[in-house]
Amino acid sequence: MERKKSTEMELRKINRSNIYHEFMTHNSLTKQDLVFRLNLSLPTITKNIDELLADKLIEKSGSQGNTGGRRATTYSLIRDARIALGIDITRNHITIAALDLTGTIITFRRYRLSFQSTDLYFQSVGKTLEAFIRDNHLDENRILGVGIGLPALVDADRRHVFFSKILPIQENILEDFKKYIPYRVDLFNDAKAAAFAETWGNPNFKNMFYLMLANNIGGSIIINHTIYSGDNQESSEAGHIQLVPGGRLCYCGQRGCVDTYISATVLSDFTDGNLEAFFRELWNGDPKLAAEWNTYLDHLAATVNTIHVLLDCNIVLGGYVGEYMGPYIDDLRERVVKLSTFCDNADFLKLCSYKKEAIAAGAAMRFIADFTDSV
Repeated sequence: MERKKSTEMELRKINRSNIYHEFMTHNSLTKQDLVFRLNLSLPTITKNIDELLADKLIEKSGSQGNTGGRRATTYSLIRDARIALGIDITRNHITIAALDLTGTIITFRRYRLSFQSTDLYFQSVGKTLEAFIRDNHLDENRILGVGIGLPALVDADRRHVFFSKILPIQENILEDFKKYIPYRVDLFNDAKAAAFAETWGNPNFKNMFYLMLANNIGGSIIINHTIYSGDNQESSEAGHIQLVPGGRLCYCGQRGCVDTYISATVLSDFTDGNLEAFFRELWNGDPKLAAEWNTYLDHLAATVNTIHVLLDCNIVLGGYVGEYMGPYIDDLRERVVKLSTFCDNADFLKLCSYKKEAIAAGAAMRFIADFTDSV
């Protein structure tokens, strides 16, 4: 008897989840639409619709049908029934993003705030977040949590940092943030957060490597729609593949790492730290920058080829440089093909969907995914 009750409860939970997820992918649905799509009985659909209405997760949105007969009521997802916030922490800025239940960015903003491992810094982050919520009229009661993306390696429990060379981030930094952020707070590696933003809800990216071309190089492997973090949460660190033996000194202490040849600073250092200025002058025909860009593309192509030989999957270029790669992607693909043993095209090389807001969006999206999976 107990097993039968348990099975019935599981079935009811599955039906509710399937119905709710239909609303996440369709603008509006009638009860008959759901009967047809899910092969469930009308009483089952009606019961779950009533529950979702009571929980204020969906709402009546109109009707459809012939004017001469009874029109069927349509229902739609309440997209902002819950929201999640993400914060991207970098050396000199923080980016805050707010997402609705479909993973769509409601709003985001970048603030100049230099990282310091001090109480004043964490207090400033908390005050900035508070102002962001207030200025954008976000309902605090609907906030699921705040995800924080860091240029550091984070334990699987999302609570502790165990490796950080880019910024002086302490293992227990979560407690510092929680002093001034009155919501659930989780920590995420920046590249893994950005990769999650690219893949969540995207069936085209079942398997993927996300290459984050930011001020430091990061990466993330997606296998069967799931981030693969490795046995010790240390996978995907493409920035520390040795590209040039005995080459440039990396911040990690080794020489010749990918990070020293294709990070965004390799380019922005030629224009006083302004990456946008680099690409503007490159587009205008600056010969010196064109030569540097040519070298950069060769190093990037070699990195991409190495990753593809190992993983044989889509590779998405993100980060600061990824934002500007559109006009140059075909050139890069040609260079990759010349280096490849197996490929006669490099269509597996893709451009990112999210730009500057990718890390903040991905950190927030984890809360969205957890919530929608629980409905």
